[in-house]
Amino acid sequence: MTLPGWRDWAFALKTYAAAMLALYLALWIDLPRPYWALGTVYITSQVLSGATRAKAAYRVCGTVLGAAVSVVLVPNLVNAPLLLSLAVALWVALCLYVSLLDRTPASYLPMLAGYTAALIGFPAVDDPGAIFDTAVARAEEISLGIVCASLAATLILPQSAAPLIVGRLNDWSAEARAWIRSALAAARAPEAVGPSQGRRLRLASDAIGLDALGLALRNEATGAERAAEAFAPLRQHMLMVLPIVAAVADRVAALEQAGAVPARVRAFLSDLIAWLADEVDDPDRAARLRDRIDGFEPALGRAPDWNTLLLASLAARLRDVIDLRQDLRALRGHLAAGTAPRAPLAFAYTARVRSIRHRDHGLAAFSAFGVFAGLLACCAIWIATGWPDGSAAPMMGAVACCLFAAQDDPAPQILSFANSAIVGALGAGLYLFAVLPLATSFEMLALALAPALILCGLMITQPRTAPMGMGAALNGATLLALQNGYSGDFAPFANGVIASVVGMWIAAAVTRVIRSVGAGWSARRLIGINRRSLAAAAAGRGTGHGLELAALMLDRVGLIAPRLASLPADTSASVGDLLADVRVGINLVEVRRVRRRLTGPARSTVDRVLALAARQLRGRTDRPDAALLAALDEALDAVAGAAPSPERRAALIGLTGLRRGLFADAPAYRAAPALDHREMAA
Repeated sequence: MTLPGWRDWAFALKTYAAAMLALYLALWIDLPRPYWALGTVYITSQVLSGATRAKAAYRVCGTVLGAAVSVVLVPNLVNAPLLLSLAVALWVALCLYVSLLDRTPASYLPMLAGYTAALIGFPAVDDPGAIFDTAVARAEEISLGIVCASLAATLILPQSAAPLIVGRLNDWSAEARAWIRSALAAARAPEAVGPSQGRRLRLASDAIGLDALGLALRNEATGAERAAEAFAPLRQHMLMVLPIVAAVADRVAALEQAGAVPARVRAFLSDLIAWLADEVDDPDRAARLRDRIDGFEPALGRAPDWNTLLLASLAARLRDVIDLRQDLRALRGHLAAGTAPRAPLAFAYTARVRSIRHRDHGLAAFSAFGVFAGLLACCAIWIATGWPDGSAAPMMGAVACCLFAAQDDPAPQILSFANSAIVGALGAGLYLFAVLPLATSFEMLALALAPALILCGLMITQPRTAPMGMGAALNGATLLALQNGYSGDFAPFANGVIASVVGMWIAAAVTRVIRSVGAGWSARRLIGINRRSLAAAAAGRGTGHGLELAALMLDRVGLIAPRLASLPADTSASVGDLLADVRVGINLVEVRRVRRRLTGPARSTVDRVLALAARQLRGRTDRPDAALLAALDEALDAVAGAAPSPERRAALIGLTGLRRGLFADAPAYRAAPALDHREMAA
């Protein structure tokens, strides 16, 4: 266990200070439930100041929208409990669906709008005439907590995300360089798929994992946010390294197998690895490496053989490797210095696709239905039993379901949140009946609450204990029900505790039955979506640029990676080479793009390749399609016979990439003429 550092203590203390400020102001203004302001501070506060600020405005807007919806629903449906329950459940489910489609802080707006309606609406059924005043008060209390948390994060020792991003980027770069060396070495002596696949997936997952830090950086007020413009292309560059280097390794392996790697290409690859390992930024050296590629890149004359095509494809991908590495160094420098990039990027394609993210409508709808069913189950028990204070069951059930809906299996997290409520209830009971009767002033109250709340703040700084810390603070503050005046009544307290915990247990049970899926199921589903994207690209639908499709597919690969990491090695290895699919996608879109400039047999044969590729990809089978392989060879013949042009060269390289991606083990397209020793040394 790692002991808290000074930054952890600073976060815990400033969060406690923000909570006390929110509670003091709520009591001073005489808001009816000031404890909501205190609890909101802990559910809003994040270790990074930018992360707290990023969510603040969206939380306020979501709270106001949820309050407005409760004002509309409760007075009109209060005499029809079933209809009211159905309406609130539908609203929460709809908001959650919209929230899950967005993986940015903006997702908090619909999520808060959803469960705020439950937080305000269900307790208000006993006094529907006061719903407007209640909604306004809840919005004020929650907004006050959000504002206090944001002020503390901004003004008191704000922690920037930039150093964390640079540190993780350095670690990622070291891992990537090690993978590149092993990938090129494996091209000569191919290694087992498992370890290589695991390393590539880890690199993709780590690149996607930087998203939260990038969003936090953009919303800082430390001055480092000027470098946020460098983050979006940085993330996409990191992802694009994976298929580009994998393509380089594939071409080298194919040329090695044919015994057709020229000596100067071998020397170049050795120098490239040394340059990648060197931390010194030397543009002149990069330019010299590009000039050396020009020296061995073959001209694609009429009827080029297979080895010539592979070498041309290798040269194109090697240029991409150099451009990506140059850009990564420059972008890392901007992040470290807190400056925005101004010079154009060498790997210019990435700038066009940096904001593309996967949106999973199916899983969002599935999750929304699970929350809908769980909320209705809680309401049914509350209505059937006439339970005093039973409104806490659907209220907390909605909160727990929404907070963890993005998980493959939310049930364990919901149960953990329920356990944190029990811990919070025990602490609240101790305070309510033993400590608070002795606190006769706000100063004494603040001093009494300090040990528990500071401990919760320290727990929030550690990923493993953060849900417990947040849940204990939120539920403990709610159950304490701090107001202007002491009221220690055991019956309402016990009812509230039991209803809250039972509501979360019911939500967990319903989620387990309806919504829970395994990591393997989610990974296979995302792989299937990628395959359907490939089929759409082959058929001329979907994205219009190969890098756009690659960005979308790589984003999914980053989501697949942590799921596969939790599965047995044989299961992970069985999914195949995910980066090969990405490379196929890039080449599919590129071939479709240049086919418009082809004519005659070249265009007709390329169209046949695309049609057969779409058919095979739609069929979700990994069995080689002999007709597609024959069509690829026919298209290479036809395009090679066309008049020289940039489009012809691009089509040949794209078809070569398709053939290697779809039929890596197939015999060579055309036997290369034997090379004498003088040619091999050239």
